[in-house]
Amino acid sequence: MIPNTRQLFDDLKRVEVKDKTKVGGWSNDEIKNLVCQKVVESGSALVVVNTKTSAREIYQQCKQIEGVETYHLSTHMCPAHRLAVLNQVKKCLDLKNPKPVICVSTQLIEAGVDISFGSVIRFLAGLDSIAQAAGRCNRHRERLTPGEVLIINPTEENINRLEDIRIGKEKTERLLGEFKDNPARFGNNVISPEAMEQYYQYYFYQRKDKMNYPVTANSSVGRDDNLFDLLSVNSLSVAEYKRINNDKYPAILLKQAFMTAAKSFQAIESITRGIIVPYGKDGKDIINRLCSVQELEKQYKLIRRTQRYSVNVFPDVLQRLQERSVHEVQKGSGILYLDEQYYSDEFGLSEKPVNEMGFLGA
Repeated sequence: MIPNTRQLFDDLKRVEVKDKTKVGGWSNDEIKNLVCQKVVESGSALVVVNTKTSAREIYQQCKQIEGVETYHLSTHMCPAHRLAVLNQVKKCLDLKNPKPVICVSTQLIEAGVDISFGSVIRFLAGLDSIAQAAGRCNRHRERLTPGEVLIINPTEENINRLEDIRIGKEKTERLLGEFKDNPARFGNNVISPEAMEQYYQYYFYQRKDKMNYPVTANSSVGRDDNLFDLLSVNSLSVAEYKRINNDKYPAILLKQAFMTAAKSFQAIESITRGIIVPYGKDGKDIINRLCSVQELEKQYKLIRRTQRYSVNVFPDVLQRLQERSVHEVQKGSGILYLDEQYYSDEFGLSEKPVNEMGFLGA
């Protein structure tokens, strides 16, 4: 579709991506000082991290920087909350009346957000994520010189349980080492088409065993198999048919198991559970109405509104919250809401009380 990707890449270049990883990594204090330096130099800084814990910790560090508006974004904030914060950040970035601003965010800001910072600091991750973060810097080429994107390796971030991010980080580290030895091989750009192609070669080679989408006996398939086989030769099903029918081959043209594969496929595997949070007047009002309304199952419009005021959490987090801060809006409804004490206007859902005890709707 694009005849000369290299020429297009060069013509659209807006940023310089720099490898600032170092032996031993960056402490949170060092990261705060780096952010402060970049805000002074460029007027605004976006810090993109890999975990919600890191987002909160770095945000609290950066709040200590005087004379700068500092904001936090993570998926522990409901969509309405995140949108409100993004609107505040955009006001600070207005070229007609700019204000020094820092935004500390998880990966959620890397896609679908039209926003442009003077500089970006990206925690080490997959090169694809780094390229996405670079898209939030000098986005509209509003600066005379390229924006600066710095890749750093934090010492205090734990991604051991995040397999995709961990593997991506390892492959990026390998590529950064090769870039340092021979930058010309990658067009002297860390996120060049050549660099991205090499990164994906490394990444997908390690992930090759999962590229055929394996399923287990606990799935709707009912056995250990993979969706690639189900949608191609369907060898296990054919073998089972032959076993039952005296080695007779099935006399049908299409042997694929389309319906079975469709039932087992998930574009995004999710084991999270949504919790309605009391963000702002509307969030509290929705919870109050859900708790008191009759014939809850018929309140379609009201239930749809909860999407903008919900936070998805993993089972371990939900279990800890249910012990003290999560309740059903009505017994047996399965619709959960969060106690007001456990939602912060700064960083969203918390497993510890962050507000004084209050009453919803007060």
